Amino acid sequence: MAARILLVEDTPTQAEIAKAMLREFGHEIRHAETGAEALAAAVEWQPDAILVDLVLPDFSGMELMRRLKAARIEAACIVLTAHGSVNTAVEAMREGATDFILKPYTAARLRVTLDNALEKRQLRQALDAAQTQLGRARFHGFIGASPAMQAVYRTIESVAGSRATVFVTGESGTGKELVAEALHQASSRSGKPFIALNCGAIPRDLLESELFGHVKGAFTGATDNRLGAARAADGGTLFLDEIGEMPAEMQVKLLRFVQTGSVTPLGGTRPETVDVRLVCATHRDILAEVQAGRFREDLYYRLYVVPVVLPALRARGEDVLLIARHLLAIYAREEGKDFSGFDAEAEAAIRAYPWPGNVRQVQNALRNAVVLHAGPLVTRAMLPGLLLHEAAPARVLPQAPPSGLPSGPPLGIEPLAVSERRLILAALEHTGQDVPRAAALLEINPSTIYRKLTAWK
Repeated sequence: MAARILLVEDTPTQAEIAKAMLREFGHEIRHAETGAEALAAAVEWQPDAILVDLVLPDFSGMELMRRLKAARIEAACIVLTAHGSVNTAVEAMREGATDFILKPYTAARLRVTLDNALEKRQLRQALDAAQTQLGRARFHGFIGASPAMQAVYRTIESVAGSRATVFVTGESGTGKELVAEALHQASSRSGKPFIALNCGAIPRDLLESELFGHVKGAFTGATDNRLGAARAADGGTLFLDEIGEMPAEMQVKLLRFVQTGSVTPLGGTRPETVDVRLVCATHRDILAEVQAGRFREDLYYRLYVVPVVLPALRARGEDVLLIARHLLAIYAREEGKDFSGFDAEAEAAIRAYPWPGNVRQVQNALRNAVVLHAGPLVTRAMLPGLLLHEAAPARVLPQAPPSGLPSGPPLGIEPLAVSERRLILAALEHTGQDVPRAAALLEINPSTIYRKLTAWK
């Protein structure tokens, strides 16, 4: 493999021999005769490997390697010397040399030593990159070092350069818009617009205008032309949040837009071609919506190309503490408070709570604690009461009746199907019929609740 090689050799004949060999190997070469020249060339050129003569006019090759290390030069160093000994080799390795060649040397010996050093350097760089990725706690607005989030980061990086549509699913408050923003920032479209549209927050009769725009006079109140989100995002990324809330009639028009890449403003007659990267998201079980007939199957297959599933906060281990510490620092600064962290009991409470509202609920809880209290540390007592709720003690069932008396089911025992229905309906009532939130409280999949409700009807 071709590489950049810096040769540090003050003897002209030795230098010419080495350069001839290196050219034959296909490498790019630079030559320095002194340690000072070599150091300057290494800093400016960042070579892949450095062949270092131990005896130089100004200072030794050993000193040069020490200075290269101090300058954070990551090149593989191979020592060249006519004065070989075991002690010299050991000292050279201690100073960071990858290998050691005695003069005179053959082209074959130089090739093998150089190839090994370059391969070892390449493997080390790959390992460092992998370890950095596996351990990163921040990524384009996300905070979290859990394995579940590392998988999300890798998916975003893999698909960012593609034009493929990405479909993000996850409970409310897990950060679906952050995925869309990360995809945009990591792509070649980052210099173009990022437009987000919440399909569930716009009245049905205005959604088409918000998405595709309208011309003046298209309807009562349309006093000016409106560009619309799709045309505003031309060249960039269009994020359609809560797409599961989109009315059926709009799903047909969105399907046509996805198929043709063209937009006809409401009241207009001429379609306009736009170039957008489409990212969609929903907190619903979209396949269950398709099966229930609330979401078009053909649109589902057009949009569900690359799925990204965001894990719930309760499935992310210690990430909740990383997020809490980050948010505490932000809110303390905004509110002019001197909070610097949490005490041990507060951290234990934060870690133990299931956070059905995910990151959004963490934000609200910590904002509440910072606004209402003061101190260097957030204590357990400062946290909202919901976090401090202790699990109810287990109910003690009556003992079995004395021998000889009729026995029946212990008080409180009922058929499993009855308990299941009662708990699901109670969770729905508690959450205002919000199926995903109810599913989070029960720690089951939303599709299970949809299926049960259909069966009970």
